[in-house]
Amino acid sequence: MLPYGLSPLLLISYAVQAGLVIHCFKTGRNSMWIWALVFLPFVGAVAYIVVEILPELSGSRGARRAARGVRRAIDPGQDLRRFEVEARRSGDVASNQRYADELLRQGRSAEAQGVYRQALRGLYEHDPNLMLGLARAQFAAGDAGAARTTLDSLREANPDFKSPDGHLLYARALEGEGNNVKALEEFRELSRYYAGAEAALRYAQLQARSGDKAGARSTLENLLEHARLAPRHYQRAQEEWLSSARRELAAL
Repeated sequence: MLPYGLSPLLLISYAVQAGLVIHCFKTGRNSMWIWALVFLPFVGAVAYIVVEILPELSGSRGARRAARGVRRAIDPGQDLRRFEVEARRSGDVASNQRYADELLRQGRSAEAQGVYRQALRGLYEHDPNLMLGLARAQFAAGDAGAARTTLDSLREANPDFKSPDGHLLYARALEGEGNNVKALEEFRELSRYYAGAEAALRYAQLQARSGDKAGARSTLENLLEHARLAPRHYQRAQEEWLSSARRELAAL
């Protein structure tokens, strides 16, 4: 006989809740989960299962990506804390780069620059990925000139290194410095091979600001026609840039 007022479903929910708390404790998960499981029984349990348990069971990349999204929404600083601990503990280049990348992703560009510089030593003094990360942090901090200088040094030290995103950053840094003539050249070259819609959109925007509205219109029309013929997954992935391109074209 069940105690008065306790239904079988309620007992099962308590058992699941207790089991998840024990799982969280034994596997060393973030202690914030315990508070969520105790004070938000249903919501906390669903979130814990989706974020912590299902990705381990499925092992799929999509599940892990979805879990990271939920985890970041619940605890935005979790990755940053973990990467900071790893960087302090090991001090190796890979852990410092992950830490710097996460600092930059969270908008802490000044701190990210310091970590990138710390990693750019010895054998890794001219590592292209670290130099690109430093340039991204410099640009994010509003120093387009420093970003362009870092990218020039990167190209000089690593002539065979290719990065479409690095090329896009270089064009944007030139634009940020006010060197629109050179920036237009870089955007023109970049828009011919860049996989996404951002490069062509930025090229058209700079064309329009430079007084070449006919050129901007042509660039945008070509971009949107390419997108119309592209697979659906491309259209979904690039929707933000394509929507901006449609607004830009309508305003010309």
